[in-house]
Amino acid sequence: MADKSAKWDMNSNGKYYVDDQCIACDACCVEAPDFFLMNDEDGHAYVGKQPQTEQELEDCENALAACPVAAIGDDGSDQ
Repeated sequence: MADKSAKWDMNSNGKYYVDDQCIACDACCVEAPDFFLMNDEDGHAYVGKQPQTEQELEDCENALAACPVAAIGDDGSDQ
């Protein structure tokens, strides 16, 4: 389970985030490329923007489910 106290600073504020357990496998970027981006310099993914519609939420949930190390959380701040 992702830990919001260990999330990357570059995550967009909101419900979804990627924490420091990310292994840069790219699964989230494949499942939801409009929302998950890869930081190639540091070797991890992050949330570039938060979903707004039901379909976008479904895409992000699919990305969360595809993460092999549970580095994506859905309990972040909605601020």
